[in-house]
Amino acid sequence: MTSVRQLVCASANPDKVAEIAALLDGVVHLLPRPAEVPDVVEDADTLEGNARLKAAAIAAHTGHPAVSDDTGLFVDALGGGPGVLAARYAGDDATYADNREKLLRELGDTDDRGAQFVTVAMVVWPDGRELAVRGVCAGTIARSEQGTSGFGYDPVFVPDDGDGRTFGELTDTEKHRISHRGRAFEALAAALRGL
Repeated sequence: MTSVRQLVCASANPDKVAEIAALLDGVVHLLPRPAEVPDVVEDADTLEGNARLKAAAIAAHTGHPAVSDDTGLFVDALGGGPGVLAARYAGDDATYADNREKLLRELGDTDDRGAQFVTVAMVVWPDGRELAVRGVCAGTIARSEQGTSGFGYDPVFVPDDGDGRTFGELTDTEKHRISHRGRAFEALAAALRGL
């Protein structure tokens, strides 16, 4: 296989890039996504499909293996929604705050607040080979925002494996140890070490 010591990061989201870089630190050297590459349309109906679209586009453009991820938030009371559309839950140009506000509004006063975050992390090589792993973190949706750390839904997601605080109240180290993205990239790092 082609060396995996260097991977081009397919994400253009600076928050995700920072987390991925921290999670893969010491395993691979993460190269930034080339600025001239246009945004990849994430129109697959699965996390795997969207991760593949992003990584394959960057691998084809750069000629180097690329790493990407896609994350969904699956809320029991919403029939698994927002699911794969979590980043665009309140609309295509929604902010993190817009998405959280819509989620809390949709849940209202229900006691059924179970949810899980799922991340698929994937490496795609220019020749089309791929490596995909999955990370899952079960939890509940808080009734209001708590904490200012992290991004996305972090201030409203309370992980089952934590101590009752939201991801938004945890330090980066605490979050990485139990989060969906932390688990996915830990599995990816282990798989890459084995190549």
